[in-house]
Amino acid sequence: MPKMQIPRKLQPILTTRKRFIVIIGGRGSGKSQSITDIAIMKAQTEKLKIMCCREFQNSLSDSMYSLINSEVERLGVTGVSSTNHSVECDSGGEFIFKGLARNPESIKSMHGVNLAIVEEAQTISETSLKILTPTIREPNSEIWFIGNPRSSEDPFSKRFINPYLSELESNGFYEDDLHLIIVCNWKDNPFFPNELNKERKHDHDHLSRAQYLHVWEGKFLDEVENSIIKPEWFDAAIDAHLKDTLKAAMKPKGAIIVSHDPSDEGSDAGGYVLRHGSIIKDAREFTSGNGNEGCDWATDLAIQANADVFTWDCDGMGALLRKQISDSFLGKKITQEPFKGSHSPDNKNSDYQPANGEARVKSNGETFRNKRAQYYIRLRDRFYNTYLAVEKGQYCDPDTMISISSDINLLDKLRAEVCRIPLKHTGNGLIQIMPKPEMSKLGINSPNLADSVMMSLLEPQVQAVKVKLRFDTIC
Repeated sequence: MPKMQIPRKLQPILTTRKRFIVIIGGRGSGKSQSITDIAIMKAQTEKLKIMCCREFQNSLSDSMYSLINSEVERLGVTGVSSTNHSVECDSGGEFIFKGLARNPESIKSMHGVNLAIVEEAQTISETSLKILTPTIREPNSEIWFIGNPRSSEDPFSKRFINPYLSELESNGFYEDDLHLIIVCNWKDNPFFPNELNKERKHDHDHLSRAQYLHVWEGKFLDEVENSIIKPEWFDAAIDAHLKDTLKAAMKPKGAIIVSHDPSDEGSDAGGYVLRHGSIIKDAREFTSGNGNEGCDWATDLAIQANADVFTWDCDGMGALLRKQISDSFLGKKITQEPFKGSHSPDNKNSDYQPANGEARVKSNGETFRNKRAQYYIRLRDRFYNTYLAVEKGQYCDPDTMISISSDINLLDKLRAEVCRIPLKHTGNGLIQIMPKPEMSKLGINSPNLADSVMMSLLEPQVQAVKVKLRFDTIC
């Protein structure tokens, strides 16, 4: 009899029947080989029709086809044969292979599938998910997902990881009536080969922390090419104001600033952020209405928070909100500061020195394409300074740092957005942030929360107070 060996952490798959079984983790966990071996056993003994699919499949070489045949040979399984398009068992079980993205209609027409296995699940689109799940409808049918999470904003992560993230991070395991979700990494694999361990150690020493954690520990990689803020900088800023060495220096002070990124057309959400001193205390989004309703939502929150300053994106749709905002704050001592990211940088003739001190000092006008770029780099510099203080023990002026409260419910979404803001190369030497339409083409959602954080760095104008002195003559 063939002897199958799998990591102990994956053994519940053998005895548990769930509609959704999700296995996530980094390289070297043994998850792909283990799932393949279990699937071969089920195809043989339970006569299952198994559909192996992935988002993009140009040929069988892109699928589990080769791994299945390799494992059949390695285990010495008999009664299994391969054709040019499937793997069949003498018992009646069968493996078929499909790409989800290029021919969704062929998935809809599939019948009799007992088990669907989705490889590289982190790449699956929302459209493919909506087509796949109702298609697999046989009694007691299951859908298994195997992947290494990419961004917390990917459809797969939003559906199968984010809602259960707390339990997964604490226990590496989540189960309810519908789901079995297991985190399996190299440490959980007793068969982890020494050759891979050498590679892992090399990556530990040479990759960024975010890249290493993604590749080997299955963590989200909320980073894109040319992104201005590294995930490890964001992580260092979480509750930085509560660190023993920074608690006194980062006490909230000064004006309470609320910023709002209005909803655009379609499914775009509105953003809201509250900053007090160097601390981002609140971040929320509005998803249930239009831009006018979102504006009322944001101004109401600002009033409840006793804000001193309210700023909003006044480019595009936001330009139409001036009167609505003014009416909302009628009789309130809340300063209204429209933010125009397309305008020239603030204080164009003043010097700008990057936080890392590497570039030569130039004026703001010689450095930034517009105000949006200036404020995002200001945000980057604050995160970098916080990272230096928290992780490297270097002194930085607390007024040039930032802390993100862990009480924010949308912390993971905020991290994903902030760490996925890329530069745009302009050829003129000026720093520019990639516009939202171009970000959308790269699969990056509109960064409404990140834009709100960026705008919250507005430095309110201090109004001069005239004092009239009266001198009484004493006789």
